[in-house]
Amino acid sequence: MKIWLTELCKRLSLKGRLIVATEGLNITLEGKTEDTETFITEMEKDSRFLNIHMKRSVGTGNAFPRLSVKVRSEIVSLHLGVCDVDPNVTTGIHLKPEELHQWIADKKEFYIVDMRNAYEHAVGKFAGSICPPMENFRDLPKLLKTINHLKNKTVLTVCTGGVRCEKASGYLITQGFTDVYQLDGGIVSYMEKYPNEDFEGKLYVFDGRVAMGFYTDDPKHKIIGVCDSCGASSENIVDCREFGCNGQFILCDACEKKQIEKRGHTHCVKNCKRVYKSPLGKAWSKIKALF
Repeated sequence: MKIWLTELCKRLSLKGRLIVATEGLNITLEGKTEDTETFITEMEKDSRFLNIHMKRSVGTGNAFPRLSVKVRSEIVSLHLGVCDVDPNVTTGIHLKPEELHQWIADKKEFYIVDMRNAYEHAVGKFAGSICPPMENFRDLPKLLKTINHLKNKTVLTVCTGGVRCEKASGYLITQGFTDVYQLDGGIVSYMEKYPNEDFEGKLYVFDGRVAMGFYTDDPKHKIIGVCDSCGASSENIVDCREFGCNGQFILCDACEKKQIEKRGHTHCVKNCKRVYKSPLGKAWSKIKALF
């Protein structure tokens, strides 16, 4: 599978990330419209991929620097070991965007639990959603206690494109949650159908676009992001360029300019916690301790 996908993408001049695992595929590609459509056609010639949720969006032409095709044990890692969840066996009920829209209109009692990371929540999320403060998807098991009170409630898991929720919703079921759904096609599918409704802000994405929205010049578009430095409303996401960090945070244009003028790069506003967690950061802290 890896060899076939690699050859197909190279033939079509596609760039992006592809993860191949026994539980499924996770593919994000960018290229010319005719080439991405050819890729989809070739994929659907295999009966195993006829029901894959293919999502299309406008790219930039440089969202990915290269093509990466990797084989992994999991599409998204929860590191549950022997307690791992197979989303092909145990997963939440798929709820269409139209159904969620109706739930919201009907004021149905249910709880949206956002399975993305905290830095993703910062720039955009569903109004009233519950956002466990995860730094990484594998933090979910240790943060389960923050939503344990919802075990007998209707829970809807949401994430960017739906991939993480395939596994997260299944994990909640194995932990005793009795009525678990997942947003079919993810947040991006809801935003596409109902732009600037219910989901506030922009959607963080794992490519060169960093964050995306639909009709962001519409008066209905609401900015929920806040500059880490001055507190101004902003959707400008930057990288911390301190050695060993590379964390991302929101910094308004004015504060970004000030940081670059002062230090030549953007950096975390407060003490950078990520620096000392990463392998490079740990090595750097030991080197500094010698002097």
